[in-house]
Amino acid sequence: MLELIDISYSAPSDSGEKEILKNINLKLDKGFIAITGPNGGGKSSLATIICGLYKPTSGKILLNGVDITNYGVTERARAGISFGFQQPVRFKGITVKDLITIASGKKTTISDACEYLSEVGLCARDYIDREINSSLSGGELKRIEIATVLARNSSFSVFDEPEAGIDLWSFNSLITVFNNLRKKNDGTILIISHQERILSIADRVIMLNGGEVTEDGSADKVLCGILKQNTCSKLLEGE
Repeated sequence: MLELIDISYSAPSDSGEKEILKNINLKLDKGFIAITGPNGGGKSSLATIICGLYKPTSGKILLNGVDITNYGVTERARAGISFGFQQPVRFKGITVKDLITIASGKKTTISDACEYLSEVGLCARDYIDREINSSLSGGELKRIEIATVLARNSSFSVFDEPEAGIDLWSFNSLITVFNNLRKKNDGTILIISHQERILSIADRVIMLNGGEVTEDGSADKVLCGILKQNTCSKLLEGE
């Protein structure tokens, strides 16, 4: 379990320091958890703080009771936290098999690598020897990145807006992949997303707005609240 205790984060801005996150307190246990909310609400900042790319201005982060607040990215990865970027990095000269092997941290057979690719809906023989370069589409890169997370066998996996920059067909495939992950994974999957279809398959949805948690509950409960708010806003705009 990952616990965020009074997490605040401020970043430099033209007018001085801007408060991005305000005293966030969350316990993120096993299961499929989604964080949503309006742009600028602090979602991606929270994800990068969990993974160690940013350091909180104040507060503590505990992973299974261990204080990891001052851990860097590498230390957190070793502790069992994985991060899927909004825009996956391309690596010219590195093949898909190479990347999966690096992610797993051990010798990986072609059979092992193919199994991970198959789990994310890719035909292994078509991808195993391809380079991680511009020949791959956004959707292909996203699924390969998820395959590397599977290879790492992380207990806590974070994906920042995995739907960003991909076409509708790839998005539909991605929904299937995450739905399968939800059923198989014994750890925590945390997804930052705006997409209702991703939110609807989560066990728990957290709404982050203005740097604060404003909703936290089942997908049905939180999505119902969002839909009501949107309906009210449209009615008010129409008056």
